[in-house]
Amino acid sequence: MTDRFFVDTNLLVYRRDASQPIKQPLAARWLAALWTARAGRLSTQVLNEYYQVVTHRLRPGIPAEEAQQEVREFFAWKPVPITRAVIEQAWVVEQRWGLSYWDSLIVGAAREAGCHYLLTEDLQAGQELDGLTVVNPFMRGPNEFQW
Repeated sequence: MTDRFFVDTNLLVYRRDASQPIKQPLAARWLAALWTARAGRLSTQVLNEYYQVVTHRLRPGIPAEEAQQEVREFFAWKPVPITRAVIEQAWVVEQRWGLSYWDSLIVGAAREAGCHYLLTEDLQAGQELDGLTVVNPFMRGPNEFQW
């Protein structure tokens, strides 16, 4: 079985951010690999943050209808809802590793999704969080993993 990769919001946003000429193609490469391998996972939190950023904060942004369609496409990745169980996990993560609450929710959702890797630049690359390994997608490419 292919390992599952939980995708943080920043990877989705960088794929759309033309002001990031180095990160944009790397993000696109990661997302293409995840679609091909059917190994990507995310949460409703990530989808909500993505929609808000690309329609309101990104310059140039994208039209709401286009962002909505992209969010609909990511429903194929079975987004983890922020449930009581995810929140309970987030509190444990927050206390144990001293992460922010929002990052702890990401970790909790990734664990709930059964992921082995968390793709984010917001946490320490290589950090192990009870079987979940943080991977900075701009330091390591998808070709470095077994698919």
